[in-house]
Amino acid sequence: MYRVWNFVINYSVLLILGALIALVWANLDPHSYHHVVEYPIWFNDWVGMDAGKWLYKYGDEFHIEDIGDVTRVLTFHYLVNDVLMAFFFAIAAKEVWEAVILKNGSLRGKKAATPLFATLGGMVGPIAVYLGLAAFLGSTTYDAVANGWAVPIATDIAFAYLVGRLVFGAGHPAVRFLLLLAIADDAAGLIILAVFYPSGELAPEWLLLSVAASAAVWFLFNDLPRRMDKGNQMRPISSKVRKYFGFWPYLIAGAFSWYGFQQAGIHPALGLLPIVVTIPHADRAFGIFSEAESYLTDLLNDIEHKLKHPVEIALFFFGLLNAGVEFSAIGSPTWLVLAGLIIGKPIGILIFGWFGAHILKLGLPQGMRTIDLFVIGCVAAIGFTVSLFIAAVAFDSSVMLDGQSVQAAAKMGALFSFAAAIISIIAGKLCRVEKQEL
Repeated sequence: MYRVWNFVINYSVLLILGALIALVWANLDPHSYHHVVEYPIWFNDWVGMDAGKWLYKYGDEFHIEDIGDVTRVLTFHYLVNDVLMAFFFAIAAKEVWEAVILKNGSLRGKKAATPLFATLGGMVGPIAVYLGLAAFLGSTTYDAVANGWAVPIATDIAFAYLVGRLVFGAGHPAVRFLLLLAIADDAAGLIILAVFYPSGELAPEWLLLSVAASAAVWFLFNDLPRRMDKGNQMRPISSKVRKYFGFWPYLIAGAFSWYGFQQAGIHPALGLLPIVVTIPHADRAFGIFSEAESYLTDLLNDIEHKLKHPVEIALFFFGLLNAGVEFSAIGSPTWLVLAGLIIGKPIGILIFGWFGAHILKLGLPQGMRTIDLFVIGCVAAIGFTVSLFIAAVAFDSSVMLDGQSVQAAAKMGALFSFAAAIISIIAGKLCRVEKQEL
């Protein structure tokens, strides 16, 4: 339990602190809060949002009428959401990559089949509830909120895993099932962000820069040294490359890949993902919440350890710059997101999990009941981090419904998804879950 709690402390407490400060600040002095969020750090031609759009939306706020012929502006919000959060998504991608590629990976083989089916239900259910209720509320509401269909599909892996252990106990097979589902959910979320939420006009040719950077760093600093060491268990060439170059080639390649994503119109926060798969890694993984994971010394895990504190700081600022929602913004998008999470998730996971386990004969882990799928769905309804991120990219802040910002209302729904923790505990009691400790 200590390892799980320690992970939550490391990666989530500062995020929550930032979110709480943002909520208080935005409700006491919304003008100063939004002034800081969109503060222009650097007018340039390389990094940032479109300068013309920024000038049109925020120029009057900062008393700026002319920015010359520059094409981009790096704002505080862009720095955090599009640059620093790339490291957070890189860590998430590392866990997904190991789960898929390693021989003992949790998302390989038949053992992952039912959780993957349940994951699909955990996406279809929230989307159906969200869009179905939006359509019921009328075309005006539906048109305003439709682009946010992906907001309620996310699962906050750290908090969901912590609550899952509280509900089921550390030794219950449902906890492992939940972790597999959450990892697969993260993978699906990354794909959805890349495909359905471009950050600008698509220019896919720029992805060649990302591909070239990934191929070059993999060949020169991973594959070639291993080929030169073939037959030599001491691996002298690989050791020298690791000693003298460390993570720097991958950081430089990451910068090129990130820039390629930005120019391609794909959200640049995903720009480091192609580089993650090129980094030398251990031949096994113990899992994100395992104590043994901290003792792995391969370069991929070493980089993850080095990113720990920067990512903590990035998450604090992410909460600070994205959770500043005025309570007056609560509206129908809030309840649609919340309904998608706390109604759509449990129902979708139960139905699809049951179908996979019993109709397709994929089965459930020994000691796990069908009704446990419903409780897992309640736990997985904690969206928070990724739901907040998707809400920020799915809606432009200028989109309004009933005089209120749709983006702000949707973010409030993501914040309210913490209520799923209480619902999960109640569901566990009603479904007579028998806790199993290690």
